[in-house]
Amino acid sequence: MIRKYTFGNPIDTEAVTQSVPEASDMKEFLKKETEKEVIFSCKLKEKDKIFGLGETIRGINKRGWIYESYATDDGIHTETKKSLYCAHNFFLIDSDKPFGVFADAPFKVIFDFGYTQCDEVSVTFCGTDFKLYIIEGNSPLEIIKTFREAIGQSYLAPFWSFGFMQSRWGYKNAGDIRRVADAFRKNAIPLDAIFLDLDYMDGCRVFTTNEKDFPNFPDFVQEMIEKNIRLVPIVDAAVKKEDGYFVSEEGTAGNYFCKYEDGTDYIGCVWPGLTYFPDFLNKDTRDWFGSKYKIYTDMGIEGFWNDMNEPSIFYSKNKLSEFLDSAGELSKKNGDIDSWEFFKLREDVNNLWDYKEFYHNAGGQKLRHDRVHNLYGYNMTKCAAEGLEKIQPDKRFLLFSRSSYIGMHRYAGIWTGDNQSWWSHILLELQQLPSLNMCGFLYVGSDIGGFNSNATEDLVLRWFALSVFVPLMRSHNGSDRDQECFSFQHLNWFKELIQVRYRLLPYIYSEYLKAVYNKEMMFKPLAFLFPKDDIACETEDQLMLGNDLMIAPVYKQNSEGRTVYLPENMLLIQLSGNQYTCTPMEKGLHYIKIPMNSIPMFLRKGGILPLADIAEHTGLINQNKLSLICNLDHNNSFYELYRDNGVTKTDSLEKIQIKCKNKKAECSNAKIELIQL
Repeated sequence: MIRKYTFGNPIDTEAVTQSVPEASDMKEFLKKETEKEVIFSCKLKEKDKIFGLGETIRGINKRGWIYESYATDDGIHTETKKSLYCAHNFFLIDSDKPFGVFADAPFKVIFDFGYTQCDEVSVTFCGTDFKLYIIEGNSPLEIIKTFREAIGQSYLAPFWSFGFMQSRWGYKNAGDIRRVADAFRKNAIPLDAIFLDLDYMDGCRVFTTNEKDFPNFPDFVQEMIEKNIRLVPIVDAAVKKEDGYFVSEEGTAGNYFCKYEDGTDYIGCVWPGLTYFPDFLNKDTRDWFGSKYKIYTDMGIEGFWNDMNEPSIFYSKNKLSEFLDSAGELSKKNGDIDSWEFFKLREDVNNLWDYKEFYHNAGGQKLRHDRVHNLYGYNMTKCAAEGLEKIQPDKRFLLFSRSSYIGMHRYAGIWTGDNQSWWSHILLELQQLPSLNMCGFLYVGSDIGGFNSNATEDLVLRWFALSVFVPLMRSHNGSDRDQECFSFQHLNWFKELIQVRYRLLPYIYSEYLKAVYNKEMMFKPLAFLFPKDDIACETEDQLMLGNDLMIAPVYKQNSEGRTVYLPENMLLIQLSGNQYTCTPMEKGLHYIKIPMNSIPMFLRKGGILPLADIAEHTGLINQNKLSLICNLDHNNSFYELYRDNGVTKTDSLEKIQIKCKNKKAECSNAKIELIQL
């Protein structure tokens, strides 16, 4: 059951698509209300757990920390941070009577999960116009399914985007891209796409190409397509302020940019220098900006990466002027300033913009940006999806974004931004996966190896061993050290791990489709499937992928393996390229040695793991030839395989029954050849 409570006069965020009846009582929460904020709170029992909030730091169980929902460009993801790039305001309290909460508010919301008082949850809305949804059910999975049904079906990514993809901030020209593509193909390492960061653009001007370093760009796109490699360009939110630049001139003429209070165009600074910011809450702006993606699709581009859309602002023109005036006064002291003046100066350097400075026009309503801040990245990516749908209505494009709000999950995926080459960030990615799934985001991933800092070979290998299972499998970095897999000493180890990814695609893609169509989670904490097992409920470094496969990556340096908890008897499978081993294991704790080029996984009794043959790109995967690893339960095992054409949005979904009885495999689709391993 789901109930809605409306406070004040909220704008429609379009996060919830289902009609939900209005309720009046609020017995579950104590309420405090002022002119500026509304606070709800409830008591926690000793063993209550809190799950959700999508892209946040810390563990799967969020209890014990304080989080702020306010999309923030901050690339240092430490445990002290309260906000990251996204605003995913859904959580559930797993208690004897579990319930979920969705705080549908586009401004800042503070979630205090036992931080101030260890036995209390407090939710502070920093505004008075919002909707609050309460979802009840008998279990966390039931509550999540109810919520997912209310917010609509998740984005359906093309099949090719489940292949391995290579990226880097630092590919300066077409020659760099060719070098990377040739290295992958020469070494027979599977690859489906290469990403283009800022350098492909002309001076970071969005919807342009750098003709000096990327000459004859449409021909270059086709050259890569002939190698079965797709190019995926970055698209930033800000537009360079410049006479003669067609996007700038069209935007000012059409009144498409955010405004100061006096109605003049707001001016900030991002990568291109002085910039305008498209008003994505304005439908006319969305129609205009979304149509620009055709510039790339006409060249053969099939995927896009939306970035800097919190929005990220280096400084605003007005705030910089104020700062320089203040600093000028201090300069008259000839360096004789006290420590407090120095710290104030340093603080001012880090606050050269203010989200209260500019405004949106949303359906004729003038809205100050800080009141709708969390919707900016969502609406940028929504406009891209709507533009692409007009360009090719039935075609699936790869589309993902850095910033998002619940609702954007219907249009695109996300990646988790500028992480670090830290071992702790392997675990962070693992722990974010179920939280993101709860909020509808299924096509997700992180920068393999870490974006910032310099990675070691063993860290990147272990990160690959997790990302093999994750829908968006992209290596990306901006550090000094090369992180392409062919740059390290043990190229073959990387090759074998990526080969496993392509072998696993029938299962990974099937579980993704199930989560999309059935409004379920692809990745689940052990606590959701084994709620009466105390050890399973406290295990936060293992996940269930679907209902039958458990994953347990290594995330500590200099470890030859790791301890794994099995909540029931399972089959240990270790894959490396074409090689595999299977070892039955009993319930309990086990230390398992895991070679650097091997990927461990655990199959439940009665489960089947379908595998494809190794392929150098997704177009070569033979979906009608599957090898099966079965963990028989009383001589039986079963798997329902979901698949489709991977290209169109129209329904091409197949549900294929695969059975193994008395060591004989059967399939409901006669075209599929089964090989039992």
